[in-house]
Amino acid sequence: MIRFEDVSVTYGDADAPAIRGVDLTVPEGELVLLVGPSGVGKSTLLSAVSGLVPHFTGGTLRGRVTVGGRDTRTHRPRELADLVGTVGQDPLAHFVTDTVEDELAYGMESLGLAPDVMRRRVEETLDLLGLAELRDRPIATLSGGQQQRVAIGSVLTPHPGVLVLDEPTSALDPAAAEEVLAVLQRLVHDLGTTVLMAEHRLERVVQYADQVILLPAPGAAPVMGTGADIMAVSPVHPPVVGLGRLAGWDPLPLSVRDARRRAGALRERLAGLSPSPPSPRLRPGGPPTSYADEAEVGPVHPGAPPRTPRLNRRRGWISRPATEDTRTGPLARATALTVRRDRVEALRDVGLTVAPGEAIALMGRNGAGKSTLLAALVGMIEPTSGTVLVGGQTPHRTHPREMVRRVGLVPQEPRDLLYADTVGAECAAADTDAGAAPGTCRDLVGELLPGVADATHPRDLSEGQRLALALAVVLTGRPPLLLLDEPTRGLDYAAKARLVAVLKGLASEGHAIVLATHDVELAAELAHRVVILADGEIVADGPTAEVVVSSPAFAPQVAKILAPQPWLTVAQVEEAL
Repeated sequence: MIRFEDVSVTYGDADAPAIRGVDLTVPEGELVLLVGPSGVGKSTLLSAVSGLVPHFTGGTLRGRVTVGGRDTRTHRPRELADLVGTVGQDPLAHFVTDTVEDELAYGMESLGLAPDVMRRRVEETLDLLGLAELRDRPIATLSGGQQQRVAIGSVLTPHPGVLVLDEPTSALDPAAAEEVLAVLQRLVHDLGTTVLMAEHRLERVVQYADQVILLPAPGAAPVMGTGADIMAVSPVHPPVVGLGRLAGWDPLPLSVRDARRRAGALRERLAGLSPSPPSPRLRPGGPPTSYADEAEVGPVHPGAPPRTPRLNRRRGWISRPATEDTRTGPLARATALTVRRDRVEALRDVGLTVAPGEAIALMGRNGAGKSTLLAALVGMIEPTSGTVLVGGQTPHRTHPREMVRRVGLVPQEPRDLLYADTVGAECAAADTDAGAAPGTCRDLVGELLPGVADATHPRDLSEGQRLALALAVVLTGRPPLLLLDEPTRGLDYAAKARLVAVLKGLASEGHAIVLATHDVELAAELAHRVVILADGEIVADGPTAEVVVSSPAFAPQVAKILAPQPWLTVAQVEEAL
């Protein structure tokens, strides 16, 4: 169905091709998973199938890509629209209408389908993806995960023969991700649809793939094979594979079910042992909560100028963090917090306390109120009732220039924080804005995102790489309270591990971290506490091990495999052994 013949793609004045030597065939009626570290060219390969490369992105395409016999070099994306449905990493860039139902119908209208056919397919798709209750909602009012489902639904309604999906479950809660994957399996098995999908959260999808394509490194030729064969050599792999490698299982299991069947001996080895506790949270009187505590008496970095309040001309805030001592009490507190948006009660009577040095994971299904709670903590929205205090201030009544001294937010869309034309310029501006020593932001970028050149334009980065850059920009200011909304979206396992190391370091210095996430593996690795929201209310709040292990939806793979023993991560098991 899809044929690559010695395909290479080079963008603009790039020194090396984004992909090189791609020579493979994706058979009709199979679900094929594309894996590899961030930035190796997965999105480029997918865009070549839909014709976006080179007709939309520019650059030079060498070799030949055919889909259903059509050459993408001579067929523009609109001439492939009846055959190929594409959903990119950013659903907002996909939408052309204002409401859910109109968006689902738009593609069929463009193809000139009959009204009765369009109506039937819209209803089928609403039911398939659990969108029936949202049919009349403006797309702008939906959560990121809900928007992701609408974007997928809009390409399903024309019934294309090929689906190209870039990170389709990245913004979905575990239950919604399972629903989407079940739909894709049904399309493959029952209708013979060909699905080519790139995904970093391999724990969700690898067991469903008929074949896996591995892009091992930038510019390297891809390797194609069965899931077990590719996972045995892949630099990126889910926890179930990591546990299998550690235990010496052959062949490697790809699903929790297969791993549980083989885990008896491992459970016996672990009997009587217990996981190491998470890194201790900061106690009152611990290290400074930010650079600002030291800035009053001198520079933080050798050679850096003394810290003084500085106006950020680009973002409009004074860069120096708060100087009052917040170590003896909570950094943030929400009491009886209720937020209504139009007719929707996004939060209802929520109470939350965030202590210095604490990492809290906010979890729950899409639309549960996680992003709304972060927005209330940073002052972007005003509570309908109840109170929010951050660093002793009421966020929505405090000027943003003052609030950013106390709290930093990395939103779901990293482009909202990126303005410069190059990575180097972005980092230089972040250093200036934060009053940090030159090179501070660039060092963070190198830690989170090794190998990216200063001259690279942020728009040329993958979604995960842009997120890492935005994280570095915010972390440069080292805010006492750090809020992250889906911080691992688009990150591979290595990049996620680097992020966890940075965040653990900040927590050990007294910074508090609150992250809204659907990534159960991230919560298991990082969070001291997990707070689960449902329909705007807190339904669980407690230590990570207690909350996630008792929840089938939010338990990490290792917990499911080794239950009832209390292990959460491969690292815990490795340390114990």
